[in-house]
Amino acid sequence: MARTIGRWTGGTLTARSFLKPHKVAEAVFHPAWIPPSLDPAIDKLKRIRVIAGAVASIGVYTVLEGGFDVTELLENALTASAVLLFLTPVTVGVMLLVWRRTGTLRRLRTPLLNSLALLLLFIGSVVALALLVQTTNATHSPLVIIAGGAAMMWMLVFVARGAFRVTGNFFGTGAVHRCLPALLSTVTSWLVAVPDLVTGDLHGLGLTLGVVFILGAPVTVTAIALLETGRLKRRYGIRLGAHPAGHPPVPGPVPPMPPGAPTGHPYVPPQGNPYAPGAGNPYTPGAGGSPYAPGTGGNPYAPYNPQTPYNPHAPYNPQAPYGP
Repeated sequence: MARTIGRWTGGTLTARSFLKPHKVAEAVFHPAWIPPSLDPAIDKLKRIRVIAGAVASIGVYTVLEGGFDVTELLENALTASAVLLFLTPVTVGVMLLVWRRTGTLRRLRTPLLNSLALLLLFIGSVVALALLVQTTNATHSPLVIIAGGAAMMWMLVFVARGAFRVTGNFFGTGAVHRCLPALLSTVTSWLVAVPDLVTGDLHGLGLTLGVVFILGAPVTVTAIALLETGRLKRRYGIRLGAHPAGHPPVPGPVPPMPPGAPTGHPYVPPQGNPYAPGAGNPYTPGAGGSPYAPGTGGNPYAPYNPQTPYNPHAPYNPQAPYGP
């Protein structure tokens, strides 16, 4: 069990982490086995799309429908969870039949089970939050209301942050195939939007604005998905219809530059003038410089000094036989 937890959360959770539900949701709903994204630009677009969709949905519930109803929001979350529980395995099953033509499916068993476990974990969290809200609202005990309210707030932050993460990685299906999250998000968004159009549930927005609001989510998701799959195909040779085993190897992460490393080309030696005046120039006049520079103990061929007259009868100096 310890190995499974460590492999799932990457060892980031501690006892103090449970005081922060968003940290727990980050570790639980974005496990360590999910591969890093190959295109950070697409990740930014996904975050913008998720945040904009959440703001628009909350705005519809609070402004246009006359108040924020947690019960209705949870009912919609349960409906979406049921759709995910049915639609995700069906879509993945269809893709498995396509990939089976060009490769074996045995190596995909582990990432498929991990993604299924993440899907069931999220749906279980939504169901647990809904049951907690109903239990807290039905009781009349002050202690139960206080304890249940605190637990409900913790679970609400936990599920909301988890929904944000699983919307981006779509339950870790990128570990199965890099293009699978884009496909699943597109299919799910259209399947959720079409019943609202058929039944006429426009959330009180009117016909024109309601159609724009309902179709805005699937159209945006489809555009981002096409952009993502197109970039994966052009840059990395990853195609949706190809078996994951046949994909070319993706480049690994670029190692960071060591601290204090010089900028510029790593194979060019430091440039400069080796003959500039300074301590590095062996021909610079001064201490430790040119042995032929004028000065004490320097050039034996120093220029004639007229202030020192020539003395032909100077005493003999054995240490300097040619000197004065």
